[in-house]
Amino acid sequence: MQNTIRAFLEYLEAERRYSPHTIRSYDHDLQQFVSHLNEEGVESLQSVDKKLLRSYLGSLLDREYSKTSIARKIASLRSFFRFAKRRGFTRLNPAITLVSPRREKRLPVFLDEHTVESMFRQLDTSTPGGRRDSAIMELFYSTGIRRSELVNLRLTDLDLAGKTIKVTGKGSKQRIIPLGTQAATALRNYLAGRTEQVKRSVRRSVFDMLFLSDDGRAISADKVFTIVQRCIGAVSECQKKSPHVLRHTFATHLLNRGADLRAVKELLGHESLSTTQVYTHVSTEQMKKVYRQAHPKA
Repeated sequence: MQNTIRAFLEYLEAERRYSPHTIRSYDHDLQQFVSHLNEEGVESLQSVDKKLLRSYLGSLLDREYSKTSIARKIASLRSFFRFAKRRGFTRLNPAITLVSPRREKRLPVFLDEHTVESMFRQLDTSTPGGRRDSAIMELFYSTGIRRSELVNLRLTDLDLAGKTIKVTGKGSKQRIIPLGTQAATALRNYLAGRTEQVKRSVRRSVFDMLFLSDDGRAISADKVFTIVQRCIGAVSECQKKSPHVLRHTFATHLLNRGADLRAVKELLGHESLSTTQVYTHVSTEQMKKVYRQAHPKA
């Protein structure tokens, strides 16, 4: 069974071009499923049936997993068994009829404009690391890109003269995103001192990566998360302090200021307009809040 999982993960990496983060999530979900099979004494993929899958999902509910987590694990099982059947690792696909639970509708967490302004004011740009962190934060807010997209940016993806960046998103799909003036300035300031980081690099393969860590290596996703968490935490007490909060903030601020929903969809790299529409709910809630605070008879 582990050989099938390994083949599946290699397929996601080589053919589907999934990000390392996504592949790790699939691996985690499938290893958790294998642990359940071991507890049930099931050793062969051929022995897995609908009843066994339902008992596994029932165990997740008993352990109070959220509906969102369960839906993701179901998606992992569906993809895995579809692959296994196509490649001849199993005769049947018992996951084909699995129904995902209806997910809770949660509005995205975002920062208001005043908080964002405060966040950028408190950034320390007196050091090379500080200028890099400032460029990362400005780029997130200016473009709404994902953490994985930022980590994989190369120098050749950046066009400061034209104020655009080329982003490679999910499924290796590329899109061009405009850069704001402040983001372009922050990037110029960072690049001016990047040479010293390159000199400390031990790998020539990272020379063309846009963002580097303090020791000259390509910056990691975990390091980027830590930077964003620290910067948001300095000005906000919101529970989530992740790069995705800045992505939500980017989209919400655009819509609050009259941006077209379809344009925001393209900027975010969403496949479906329905995915982007969640931000219209955020925008509406913001308008209601302003109305309640400002109208005398609200």
